[in-house]
Amino acid sequence: MYKILEKEVFSPIIKLMVIEAPKVARSCKAGQFVILRIHEEGERIPLTIADFDREKGTITIVFQEVGKTTKQLGALEAGDYIKDFVGPLGEPSHIENFGTVLVVGGGVGIAPVHPIARELKAAGNHVIGIIGARSKDLLFWEDKMRLACSELHVTTDDGSYVRQGFVTDVMKEIIEARGKENINLVLAIGPQPMMRACSNLTKEYGIKTVVSLNALMVDGTGMCGCCRVSVGGKTKFVCVDGPEFDGHEVDWLELGRRGAYFKAEENLAMERYSTCQCSCGGEK
Repeated sequence: MYKILEKEVFSPIIKLMVIEAPKVARSCKAGQFVILRIHEEGERIPLTIADFDREKGTITIVFQEVGKTTKQLGALEAGDYIKDFVGPLGEPSHIENFGTVLVVGGGVGIAPVHPIARELKAAGNHVIGIIGARSKDLLFWEDKMRLACSELHVTTDDGSYVRQGFVTDVMKEIIEARGKENINLVLAIGPQPMMRACSNLTKEYGIKTVVSLNALMVDGTGMCGCCRVSVGGKTKFVCVDGPEFDGHEVDWLELGRRGAYFKAEENLAMERYSTCQCSCGGEK
């Protein structure tokens, strides 16, 4: 069992939890993820590591309540326990001194971008950060990102904070102002449409772009094949080959179709959870 040490509510649907998991914290690196299961009857879900503290033996996760399991997770409080917390999984981010790196976090993607930006800056890169959300109430960790980046730009879709526009609008402005030859790498993490838009934009300029994919996943060790994705015409597994891939080579259409396979079942599970009045949480 893994104890929830801290809980922070960023918005009604975005939550942070600090989990006591010393073995995971001892080995994890920026860019990796964990798979957790709330209780014996629960499903396994992957969440990218948002932060870690090796001395305290803790892992920080940030998640958005979009389905039954994340809704159940969000209902837990500090002092409660999670049944399974497996990791670190996946390949860590490749960190070296590239030069100037543009890191982009959209929505909950701000959380996994943070430790990567921090490591890139520590490696000597000039890190230009862009964070965005649909509105101000869904934006978080601005202060942490300012510390992790050399400079930071903030935008909101509805203009409720700083400026109105998408992260791609800011990206285009920066690339045009600095010159495409002066941006050595782009790293984008967020919703699939956002990462696809970022990749399409940078492809026009010929700038190498890395994205972190969140595919349907079961075991997380490459055995089930559930998280397969086509990259550069070849089949890859997000859990062991990723989660980071070349954004210009990802088959985004296929990824979107696969991600929607179980929408009907997911909606039914959420409906049962929402209407269940007993302790089973809609599991029976």
